[in-house]
Amino acid sequence: MEDCIFCRIIAGDIPSTKIYEDDDVVAFLDLTQTTKGHTLLVPKQHARNILAMRPEDAALLFSKVPLIANKLVHKLQAKGINILQNNEEIAGQTIFHTHVHLIPRYDDNDGFIGKFTPHDYDLAEIAAQINKD
Repeated sequence: MEDCIFCRIIAGDIPSTKIYEDDDVVAFLDLTQTTKGHTLLVPKQHARNILAMRPEDAALLFSKVPLIANKLVHKLQAKGINILQNNEEIAGQTIFHTHVHLIPRYDDNDGFIGKFTPHDYDLAEIAAQINKD
């Protein structure tokens, strides 16, 4: 898609700082660098998000996550890593080409805040709703 920034990066029309590339995916440093080494792993085949991907294409994308995560953690001496994937605007997706964020973590004040707020939902009711035909 010519209006997709990631498709243009993949095509070489827009420069990026690549740390990995093969026939199916490319990984490059995010311009925002939430933390040092913040990387985007992007499939070369355009899909709006994970909801629009074929399972086998999603499996191929996610099969590269451990490789990139280990590279970032070990080469940058990170203490851990957050791996995020946002789908649709409500979930924080701003570029509508599937991608995975790999965010190395160094300490509690490294610039990334990923906190979950607990809620008191009825788990059995939710499971029944999900599994209903």
